[in-house]
Amino acid sequence: MPGRLQVQERMTHQVAETLESVLHPLGLAVLVEGFHLCAMMRGVRQIEANLSTSCMLGLFEQNGALRNDFFNQISLQSTRLVNLDE
Repeated sequence: MPGRLQVQERMTHQVAETLESVLHPLGLAVLVEGFHLCAMMRGVRQIEANLSTSCMLGLFEQNGALRNDFFNQISLQSTRLVNLDE
């Protein structure tokens, strides 16, 4: 991966697949958040052009309740981090 531009979705899947092949977990959830300078500078012209991609494998892919719990926990953690910065 180093040294070459990546599409964020493909990189997210590669990270998940690599972790799964090394750790062999029952389930794996990967969330990648990126700031996209190309969208900030042209086209979309947003100040904060950030994009989140996710990849769910194993139990996280099969179990909707577990997947929802993961995203709820991430949302809560994100809110706590924002509140700490204020």
